[in-house]
Amino acid sequence: MALVGIARLASESELLEAKRSVQYFEIPARSILNRTKPNMPFRWTINPYRGCEFGCKYCYARYTHEFMELNPADFEDRIYAKSAAAHLLRQELARADRKDHIAIGTATDPYQPAERRFRRTRSILEVFAGQKGWHVGLITKSDLVLRDVDLLREVARANVLGVSLTITTLDEKLARLLEPRAPRPAIRLETVRRLRAAGICVSVMPNPIMPGLTDGERQLDRLARPAREAGALSFGGGPLFLMPSAQKIFFPFLEREFPLLAPRYRALYERSAYLGGAYKDALRERVQRIRDRYGLASGPIEYRPEVWVEEQGELFPTD
Repeated sequence: MALVGIARLASESELLEAKRSVQYFEIPARSILNRTKPNMPFRWTINPYRGCEFGCKYCYARYTHEFMELNPADFEDRIYAKSAAAHLLRQELARADRKDHIAIGTATDPYQPAERRFRRTRSILEVFAGQKGWHVGLITKSDLVLRDVDLLREVARANVLGVSLTITTLDEKLARLLEPRAPRPAIRLETVRRLRAAGICVSVMPNPIMPGLTDGERQLDRLARPAREAGALSFGGGPLFLMPSAQKIFFPFLEREFPLLAPRYRALYERSAYLGGAYKDALRERVQRIRDRYGLASGPIEYRPEVWVEEQGELFPTD
């Protein structure tokens, strides 16, 4: 059967580089700014790459490789860099409202190893550095974000910018099992410290919170306290979202590493990829108690960027 759409584009993509078992490709992109579904905390998303090398066992975004007629297991080994990302963004910002929030890295990490060479995320930040008045959030597990501190500070001068470090657990052994190619939790925590020292509004997200693995109050508290000490301004997350494509990877992982939990997970996710009801309510209350304990906010931090303040001073001089 002939391939069509994104599957055809993937099959025709130019091989950019290969290392270990990972292959890099460039794929044409019709759009870089994507509208979200209703009730999300942001209106638009930007994902410079398809696929992610960090290999997180729980990753919901594996389904995007199925669109390209690829196996979900290929998600971490076949990485597609979107072409002309900055050019597309400059064009597409015209259809967004500056009051809308834009999130970078919601499906794949914008600072995964591919970014060292292909710099698609940096090119996107360079666009925002020349803009004014946007609300931009960036989500990552990687200390590579520190490479762009000067650029992040420039973006933050004229836009409301927040960077979120995802730290699922501070347990090094558990993190290595869950996120085998991602930077160690201690490195991510130090990244929080250095970003905040540079004046960047930074959050820690313990996403996804996983039943029986990372959802205990003691476990979350052990993460929230050092996060606050490192300079995090907000903290929060929600329960594991487990689509069928992710279940194909996560359930065998559980059976191998945590066999006692496997039946519980199969029952929890038998009918839906979401966990709701009493569990979700109890988890929300637990996380809120921890936030209150350490004076952490629940979401992005609002502030008036330096350029806005300067312009307001010009409009309303004090002398």
